[in-house]
Parts: sequence; C-alpha cells; structure tokens
Amino acid sequence: MCADQPWRAATPLDLPVIVAMAEQVHPSFPEDPAVFTERMQLYPDGMHLLERDGRACGYLVSHPWHSGTAPALNALLQRMPPEADTFYLHDLALLPAARGLGAARLIVEAMAEHARSRGLASMSLVAVNGSIPFWERLGFAVENNPALTEKLNSYEQAARFMVRKLA
Repeated sequence: MCADQPWRAATPLDLPVIVAMAEQVHPSFPEDPAVFTERMQLYPDGMHLLERDGRACGYLVSHPWHSGTAPALNALLQRMPPEADTFYLHDLALLPAARGLGAARLIVEAMAEHARSRGLASMSLVAVNGSIPFWERLGFAVENNPALTEKLNSYEQAARFMVRKLA
C-alpha cells in the first residue's frame, strides 16, 4: 500500500511529474511550473513525493511563512521570510490510488515535527475543494481573518484559511 511506503524528498528531476499531478488533481487551481521550481529552490526540505509500485502518486509542497497570511495562488515568493512563524502547507495532492491509505497523515505529521524542530508555533494552509473536514481530522481549524477574504476568494468562494497549533 502507498501509505506503507515512505514519502521521500523530491528532487528537481521530480518536478515534471509533480506539475503533471497538480494539473490532474487541481485543475481549478492552476499554477505555473515556475511556482513549483521556485518552491523547491527556496525550500527543498518542504517538497516531498510519494510513490506506489514505482509510480508517483502524491506530493507535498510546503515552506515556512507568516502567521495569519497565505501566499497568493500561482505567485512566486522571491524568498523565504526570515521571520517566519508558521509552516505553510502550500499543496498536498494525492492521486486516487493513494487516497484513504493514511499517506496524508504520515506526511502532515512529519512536517509538524519538522516545523517544531525549527521553532515554528503552527502550521497553516488554504483549504479548497471541500477539504475542510479532511484537514479538521488532521488537527487544523478554520481561522476567520477578514483581511484574507479577497485572497481566499481568488482561490474559490468556499476557500478557508486553516491553522494547526503545534505544542
């Protein structure tokens, strides 16, 4: 099963397959390949790939960020913020064959430990595609921040900013 196989660090050679999975899993939220390339260059420890039977079946793009904010969709960051205080899960995508096997929980928990080891107090994300219940099961809660309304609406009307406090 996919969940039994560890996630591994993604490499630049994985970028084409990550971009292809993003196009398949998130067709309503397109991002240029340059976004994935830049995230890998700026924070390689935040990019992971999941394989099953030698085939890519999921990925995670994540990085340190500012609490209470979210990067715009399909936007380059230019640099990681030196004063980051949250760990932002930019994109977690699983192909259908990898869903329901516990793979998402494995990588989210690994990233929570990663964030704690860097002294970050929380994890944050923008939930789309009706994924709020999924993220709630992983310890995230909706955080209402009127300052983010316009940015969240650029994803979709139902997008919500979510935070998980780290002990």
